[in-house]
Formats: sequence, C-alpha cells, structure tokens
Amino acid sequence: MPATLQTIATLRTCYTDKFGVPRQSGLVPAAWGVIEFEPAFRRVEAVRGIEEFSHLWLITQFHLVGKEPASLTVRPPRLGGNEKRGVFATRSPFRPNRLTLSVVKLERVEWEGDQAPRLFVSGVDLVDGTPVFDIKPYIRYADSVPDARSGFADEVPPSIPVSWECDSAVPDEVRLIIDQSLAQQPQPAYHDEPDRLYATEIAGWRVTWLAHEDGARVQSCEPHR
Repeated sequence: MPATLQTIATLRTCYTDKFGVPRQSGLVPAAWGVIEFEPAFRRVEAVRGIEEFSHLWLITQFHLVGKEPASLTVRPPRLGGNEKRGVFATRSPFRPNRLTLSVVKLERVEWEGDQAPRLFVSGVDLVDGTPVFDIKPYIRYADSVPDARSGFADEVPPSIPVSWECDSAVPDEVRLIIDQSLAQQPQPAYHDEPDRLYATEIAGWRVTWLAHEDGARVQSCEPHR
C-alpha cells in the first residue's frame, strides 16, 4: 500500500534559486530560514517546549527535482562529479521520494501574530518553498556519534576565499550569507573554466562570480527585480 505524507509546514529561506544552496546544513551558518505552518498545524500547543532545544531535525523534500531518477547511481560532487556511488550511499537529491534530512539551529520562536507560531532557524541547506513533513528536536546524546566513519565525506569541505571586485550596496547581513555560500564552491565540481561567469540569487540579491583556484571573485551584486 503506497505511503502518503502530509505537508505540515513550508520553509522560507534566503535561497530562491537552488543553484548556490549549501550541499549540507550548517556549512553556511548565516543562511536563514522561517518555518511557516499549514493552518491545520498552526497551533501553539504543537510546538510548546521546542524553545528548550537549540537545534532541530527537518524532514523535507527536494521539491524542485522534477521526477524520480531511473538510475540508482549518482555522481557525488565531493568525488569530482566523475565517480559513481549508489544513491543510498550518498545524500544526492536525485533519489526515490526525494526526501532529505537537515539539522538547523533554532534561533527563536514567534509566538504571536497571524502566522504564529513560526520558527526562525539558521544554517539551512534548502531552497525557498521547501515542504516540511516533520520536525524533531536534535538530541545530543542520541544524535551525535563522535567516532562515526563518513566514507568519502569524512572531512568538512574546504572553504575558499571570497573577494569582491565590484561596488555594491548589499547589506552586511546579506553579504555574509553570500560570502559563506560562495566559499563552499557551489559550482559543479567538473567545471574548471576560469572565465566562466556563474550567477544565482541569494536573499533577494542577484550575484555573479568567477571561480578561480585562489577563490571566488564577485563581479556584481544587485537587488533582484
């Protein structure tokens, strides 16, 4: 019998374009999100006590992946995009059911207002409009395994320097998100053309950059119209 999932909330984030979204949660601490509950779950009693926890698990879906893959192998970016691995040995969005699991930091709870309760979180790795199927508190003693092995993803991916070669009126808090996002090298691993201009939208700003061996170089950053 097919299983069905009910959307309990929608995650609004600073990433309106899926290109540039961090590949894992927590890699861009400044990346913000707001969890807005569906009317049936928009009740204070549903989140009572959640403010006692610093981090949350979000069970969501890669809703912008158009269809489920025919193949059960993928090419992880951490391996340069050229080596295949089984889909269940990766965190690729191209997977059956397109489900994902993210840990986010709970910044605050909005208890009053027409949309209350709302959860303000950070460290997100999801695009704006992501459907949320469940929320669970992160439990340190149960969810952290210090001596776990992580295969080909055992180390934190290296960050690269980000320099700005343009003048921009981008607010400091947005610039921080852009810097942290581009430092994670969001461009495909198999792209190595130094003159290729990349572009995405982050927190309402359209940013373009060049990816060089010595870091990312921002070429322009303008409000999205």
